[in-house]
Amino acid sequence: MKQLREDIWKDGEYDYAAAYGFVPNIHAYLHDEDDENRDCIIISPGGGYCKCAPHEGEPIALEFYNMGLNAFVLSYSTDITVSVPLKDQPLKDISRAVRFVRKRADEYHIAGKKLVICGFSASGHLCASLATHYEDVKDVSDEYADVSNRPDGVILSYPVITSGEYTHEGSIEALLGSDASKEELDYYSLEKHVTADTPPCFLWQTQTDELVPVENSYLFAMALRKQGVPFAHYVFPEGVHGLGLVSNTSDEAGDYTVEQVVRAIKAVKEGKGVNVSEEKRAWLIESFPDGDAKQAGECGIASNEDVARDAGKWIELAGIWIDRL
Repeated sequence: MKQLREDIWKDGEYDYAAAYGFVPNIHAYLHDEDDENRDCIIISPGGGYCKCAPHEGEPIALEFYNMGLNAFVLSYSTDITVSVPLKDQPLKDISRAVRFVRKRADEYHIAGKKLVICGFSASGHLCASLATHYEDVKDVSDEYADVSNRPDGVILSYPVITSGEYTHEGSIEALLGSDASKEELDYYSLEKHVTADTPPCFLWQTQTDELVPVENSYLFAMALRKQGVPFAHYVFPEGVHGLGLVSNTSDEAGDYTVEQVVRAIKAVKEGKGVNVSEEKRAWLIESFPDGDAKQAGECGIASNEDVARDAGKWIELAGIWIDRL
């Protein structure tokens, strides 16, 4: 296996105010035993637009790698302080990531093959945003302007979809702020923006998801159905939110996805946080007393044998779906 890390923005292209020196990047897991071109997948971990959860990054990439794909994990812009609304920066990040990978198709041995994106929870919202709004995202660089940012397929795992009745308020607040306009909320209520040109989608969720109501995936699936977009939709009977591979892989996951969180916590502790209130500063210090990457990436994953027997099959089903694209 060949592994590498690449920043997707050059100097002067990225200026998110709460980055604290972080630059969105990809980690690649590439087959290097031959020159065979392969389908590829770009995985964006979830985390409420506040962080990129490690268990939804490297472990997922390795599973798809073992299926024969070349895999990439995108660490995109998030804000653990929820102090600087992200607005369209994460969408720009994932759009650039698709263009960045496609631009290097020969180097990454993916030329002429399918490119799929995969997101979880809030990053499901991010992937669905690109699926519905890809034409709106113009790249700042002439180098990438003519490279397609439309994925060939989209995997949405327990996704946030709507800004309406069934939304996950924390994700939408981190993305748009607490005083988002009606126009912004409508734009990021993604079930309203599916068209016949939206890429094929694979959705999965559990009926008992306690954070993101299962209605989110139903709303998107119904919109896809109405527009004649091919899709698969699996709703499993049991399982908490944030299952990932439906096993506790936190200790095995690369913690590189929480670099921005670690940088932000350090800045806040040093009094350098951007627009961070004293209340939020106190909460961050209490929540992350050590501020290390492992602690910042911790998440509560709960599963049991029964959950693993059905919801645990999602990645196998997704692999079959990719083959059919």
